[in-house]
Amino acid sequence: MTIIQKLREKDTDFKENALNALKTETIFSELLEALTSKEDTVRSNSFQSLLYLSEEYPERVYPHWDYFAGLLTSRNAYHKYIGIYIIAVLAQHDEERKFESLFDMYFGLLDDKSVIPPSHIARNVGKIMKTHSHLEEEIINRLLSIDETQHEPGRKALIKGYIIEAFHDCFGEIKDKKRIIDFVREQTESESPKTRKAAKEFLRRWDHE
Repeated sequence: MTIIQKLREKDTDFKENALNALKTETIFSELLEALTSKEDTVRSNSFQSLLYLSEEYPERVYPHWDYFAGLLTSRNAYHKYIGIYIIAVLAQHDEERKFESLFDMYFGLLDDKSVIPPSHIARNVGKIMKTHSHLEEEIINRLLSIDETQHEPGRKALIKGYIIEAFHDCFGEIKDKKRIIDFVREQTESESPKTRKAAKEFLRRWDHE
């Protein structure tokens, strides 16, 4: 059975596919190509395999940084989604400091016309801030400027919920805690029930109610 045939199976073993790609360059290349497949199952399974490789064997995937960075400029929101997640993982192993040159493009997706990229940018911020503490202020500035984006109020409210969830992962290391707390307090009156809940849970966790 070829790798593409395996990727078409909804219950495929993505870890097995990933490990096969680790050993065989041809399979790895086919996984990369499958990321932009028009078949949802193929694309999704390929992504899961490459995400696993990025997390467990980043040295194998990091040389393909530019490929994943290129997905951020795709017209396809799901392609951007893939790039957002893989880059966030690889950024934790960014020995060549490539993320800094990608910063504006990456966080520029907070103003994407679709709600998908900004929501997932927010979800992955914790991974980036933990290894790029020198970018903390700039990252927080981008996140807390979500009201300046083109999104309608309801979408902004939803994205703010994801931003709050992201701060859960790295709040202990954040220097300007008061700024974050002030932002979260404002969201306790959000029009989004999910965001209101996230804000209240955040404040309970960090004892700032």
